Amino acid sequence: MDPAELTRLTAETLYLVLLVSAPPLLVALAIGLVVGLLQAVTQVQEQTLSFVPKLVAVATVLVVGGGWMGGQLLRFTERLWTAIPELM
Repeated sequence: MDPAELTRLTAETLYLVLLVSAPPLLVALAIGLVVGLLQAVTQVQEQTLSFVPKLVAVATVLVVGGGWMGGQLLRFTERLWTAIPELM
């Protein structure tokens, strides 16, 4: 196996993980920041208050973008399976 090919596959895998996980993580971060600011302004320090909006927002992102995320993972997996004979 060519070390350059292995490095390319590893880099492509890490890029795909970053690309697919970014939307839910960024939405959770943004919602957490907004809820945290609202809690600071209103002085309501309930820990569970930030959980439900984040859960709803991340679930919405996964429903809306799930097809795209699954498609990205499926295309990568198909390319990886077809490349296995060349890697050996």
